[in-house]
Amino acid sequence: MAAATAPAGTFPSFMSEGTLLSRRGEHGKALACFNNALKLRAGDKHCLVARSKCYLKLGDTENSLKDAEASLQNDKTFSKGLYQKAETLYIMGDFEFALVFYHRGYRLRPELQKFKLGIEKSQEAIVNCIGSPSSVKLENKGDLCFISRQAESKKANQKLQIKLSKDQKWTRKQEPVKNPKTQRQLLGELYADKAYLEKLLKDEDLMQSRTKQGIKVADMVLSGISYLDTRSEFWQQQKPIYARVRERKLQQQRWIRDKKRKPAEVGRYIVKSMEDIHMLLTGGCPEESCKKAENLLKKIQGWSDDEVPKKSELIGNLHSCIGNARLEMGQTEAALQSHKMDLEFARQHDLPDAVSRALDNIGRVYARMGKFQQAIDTWEEKIPMAKSSLEKTWLFHEIGRCYLELNKAEAAQNYGQKSLQSSDEEGDVEWQLHATVLVAQAQVKLKDYWSAIMNFEKALEKAKLIHSEAAQKAIITALDDVSKSFIEELNKKREEVAIYSVKDDDFGRETPRDGSVERGSAGEGSEQSTGTREEAKQKEGAGNCEERGNDGEGGDEEGDGGGKEGENEGGDGGGEQEGN
Repeated sequence: MAAATAPAGTFPSFMSEGTLLSRRGEHGKALACFNNALKLRAGDKHCLVARSKCYLKLGDTENSLKDAEASLQNDKTFSKGLYQKAETLYIMGDFEFALVFYHRGYRLRPELQKFKLGIEKSQEAIVNCIGSPSSVKLENKGDLCFISRQAESKKANQKLQIKLSKDQKWTRKQEPVKNPKTQRQLLGELYADKAYLEKLLKDEDLMQSRTKQGIKVADMVLSGISYLDTRSEFWQQQKPIYARVRERKLQQQRWIRDKKRKPAEVGRYIVKSMEDIHMLLTGGCPEESCKKAENLLKKIQGWSDDEVPKKSELIGNLHSCIGNARLEMGQTEAALQSHKMDLEFARQHDLPDAVSRALDNIGRVYARMGKFQQAIDTWEEKIPMAKSSLEKTWLFHEIGRCYLELNKAEAAQNYGQKSLQSSDEEGDVEWQLHATVLVAQAQVKLKDYWSAIMNFEKALEKAKLIHSEAAQKAIITALDDVSKSFIEELNKKREEVAIYSVKDDDFGRETPRDGSVERGSAGEGSEQSTGTREEAKQKEGAGNCEERGNDGEGGDEEGDGGGKEGENEGGDGGGEQEGN
């Protein structure tokens, strides 16, 4: 039953797709992918952490915490699980417990900055909530006394506010509690509302007025401002090191612009970026892949050769990535230009592998555009650069396919046979199938139907070996079509042979039309001529027998009949001579 309910796909494919969707902000879809992955591999700690992140982004802190704890069930030292649990606890407001798990992760992996940052933000959040230790004064009095003091203090403040003059009151309320820039970042869209309410406080007449329910407008405005201040304080607890994080981002940007970069750090940055570019392209996001590749290309072009390892190869590779992404986007002309830049750059810097790659891609773009002759010319230039039998197999096959599109069947057959030979050397059954089909299709165009049938039957066996139902159906349909054409060709040849035999038989029965023969020698000549025709008919009948089987027997009978008729004609001629 478990196999019947298993989702269609593999664990790595679901993980890859879920990760990509999560990076794009589609956490709901990513969650479904991780659910499917866990059905195939229950309890995988990496997948549990990934799903926990999705739950956290969706606001489901309870399930996020469950997955984080589940990832630590079998491995208490799993750093990703520790960090995810600490992050979830922090978002839930359990700053003390979050601090504990940040410390655990930091002891295990002190090189990871995220644990150190977690410790700092948890400590600051705790201070913001309860204050610093120096500000807390403990008194040896009961809790009830403390509550009564709070009530008295509140009443005193209310009396003090009543005694304040109007000018003093508005001035006190307008004093900014925090930096406006910080509040703008923390409140977001609500910052405009707070600014509007503060502007209303300057209208004294409005502040003294009341609503229909008797509520003073000033109280309503102050209540709104107080609520927004409270919200700002809450977000300050959630993001206590916002300014510090921003400063680190600025430092990273300055590091990118800095000319004194370490090659090892640059190398890691480039490798990670290239992985993202390829993953986005294979994951069906060519637009994002292209954009990321273009941004990386601009950065690398601004760096020196000493800072970037193998800069020339990397620039060409990025042009290639951009070209592939544009081809997937349907921008064939732009893709062609990118691959040509890759080719030009590779030739300038004497990079043979890059030249081979660029020729491969250029031919592919030409074929997509329908410019088959240009694709052939490009790929034929690449043939000497092919390093493996498998690469030659693909290359010969694609060239043959282009020749087939140009109705050059003999060339298509030739390259199809080369592709088949290379695939046999490689032992690749799937490419043997493709090459055999190409040869058969070329033979159909050449009207070599019997050879085409034989090759289609071989291809059908290959399709059965790799269990490709789609290929089997296509080949069976092609076999039916070529068999019909073969039968029609046979019938046509038989009709032509039959017509030729009838005409030849009529010629053997012809007699002189003048009604008389002047000399006896004429009768002898007639007999000799008839004998010659008889021998020719017998030879022709034997030939037809070898070629057509049963049809040859009919030819012998016709030949015999022609010989008898010839004897009769010769006899009649002799009678006429004696009569004369």
